Amino acid sequence: MKLTTDFFGKLNDGREAMLFTITNDNNISIKITNYGAIVTSIEMPDKNGNIENIVCGFDKLETYISDDYLGSYPYFGAIIGRFGNRIAKGSMVIDGKTYQMAINNGPNHLHGGKVGFDKRLFDAEIFQNEHQAGIKFTYLSPDLEENYPGNLKVTCKYSLNNLNELNIEYFAETDKTTVVNLTNHTYFNLTGGKENIMNHELELTATKMTEMVEQIPTGKIIPVAGTPFDFTTSKKLNHRISEVPMGYDDNFVFDFETGGLKYIGFLKESNSGRKVEVLTTQPGMQVYTGYWNPELIIGGEKKFGRFSGIALETQHYPDSVNQPDFPTTILKPGEKYNETTIYRFITE
Repeated sequence: MKLTTDFFGKLNDGREAMLFTITNDNNISIKITNYGAIVTSIEMPDKNGNIENIVCGFDKLETYISDDYLGSYPYFGAIIGRFGNRIAKGSMVIDGKTYQMAINNGPNHLHGGKVGFDKRLFDAEIFQNEHQAGIKFTYLSPDLEENYPGNLKVTCKYSLNNLNELNIEYFAETDKTTVVNLTNHTYFNLTGGKENIMNHELELTATKMTEMVEQIPTGKIIPVAGTPFDFTTSKKLNHRISEVPMGYDDNFVFDFETGGLKYIGFLKESNSGRKVEVLTTQPGMQVYTGYWNPELIIGGEKKFGRFSGIALETQHYPDSVNQPDFPTTILKPGEKYNETTIYRFITE
């Protein structure tokens, strides 16, 4: 195991961001910056031993803070908080008090607001032993930041081991009743970005999903059987594209209570032989195939664009704070929020 630390760039206010590179003994290498706790790169071999970056990201901090990128902002690789996904009309009631948050996605609140955790600079501390290496990122979100109640102390631990597992563990504590739903927004493209992701195959243990109307849950949990959302057996992402022409941006529901770490499925791409298995303690996962991903000119070359990556966002369900029958996202003083997701990289 090897872990290095490098300067990544300066933010507009002069603060410096660092880039951490973790490399294991099997040629898996992951780069993460403390700006937004963003995974900027995951390099892994294909079946012929060719090593390529399999996620959407940039080599320079300046691209992450550029107007071009932020203009149609896809949250590449970032930690999302305080609340991943949407809150209907940006409104929630906690302890009898109504909080109105920023409307930044149609009529709704998305991914923690205008300046969520994805644009915050985290404190970073590295750790390493013979089996794993990683970084502990911490951030104190002050009371009423983006109008969320409570001083929220957040810790995100990323680690890589020689089993080729990227382990992301989230912790949070608050001094006032609040809402928390943390996730990571890495977009995978197992071709190394040479093609879009529509020939990737997805398999999920989810037999149900949240029924959505204009991206907000109705409160009903519905079966996926017989629909384009049935990935209980491995299917290509474009298998019923005529019925979902904008691809997927949907929350799948797993048939287990939160708490234990469970295997929930895989993404694979047969030409490269690359596969990513997903395990999580979270009750749901938003699958987003990047319809709105911007096409950017990077180093004189066109990159990304529609369907350039798939985000597998393990999380609690959208708008949970307004849906009493959903698993709760409320965190009270004295309670400890703790969720884990593992991405396991395999070459077949």
